[in-house]
Amino acid sequence: MKRYIALLRGINISGKNKVSMTELKQGFEKLNYIDVKTYLNSGNVIFSGDEADIVKTTSRIEEMIKNQFSLDISVFVISKEELEDILYHAPDWWGDESKEIYDNLIFIMPPATFKDVYNEIGEPKEGLEKIEEYKETVFWSFSRKNYQKTNWWSKTASANISSNLTIRTANTVRKIVSM
Repeated sequence: MKRYIALLRGINISGKNKVSMTELKQGFEKLNYIDVKTYLNSGNVIFSGDEADIVKTTSRIEEMIKNQFSLDISVFVISKEELEDILYHAPDWWGDESKEIYDNLIFIMPPATFKDVYNEIGEPKEGLEKIEEYKETVFWSFSRKNYQKTNWWSKTASANISSNLTIRTANTVRKIVSM
C-alpha cells in the first residue's frame, strides 16, 4: 500500500466548482482507496492505494469527479514519497516563514513541462519574485506587498498554461506531507 496526494485544480473558488470535502472523501473510498483524508476546502486529498500507475490513478479520480460532481477538474497525483523528496530539495530561500514573502509550490500537470510554463509566463521580476524548478514543480516566492508587480502572479492564473498548473502554499504542502 502506497500513500498518495491528489491535488484538485480550481475547486471551491469564489463559489465556482463546488465540491464537498465529505463527498469527495466518499468518492475516493468508493474507488477502494483507504485511509482517505482531506485537508482544507481546496481539494487536497491524502489516500492509500495499491495502484502504482499514477496516470491510471489520476484518470480514475478525474472520472469519479466528473461522474459524482459533474465537473471536469484536472487532478495532480503524486506519491507522498516523491513530494517529500521535492520538499527536501527546496531552495534555501523558499518557505522560511518570513511574513514579508509568500511561498508557493506550483505543480505542473502533464503533458505540460517547466519549459512550457517558463516560455509562456517568462522571467520572474528581479527583486520581487524568485522561481526554481525541481521535477514537475516550481518553487515560487514573491513579495507580499508587491505581488501585483510580479510577472508570475497574474500569469499563473490567466495564461493558457494555467489550466496545467495547481498551486499550494508552502505551509499547505508541509501539512499534507505530515498527514
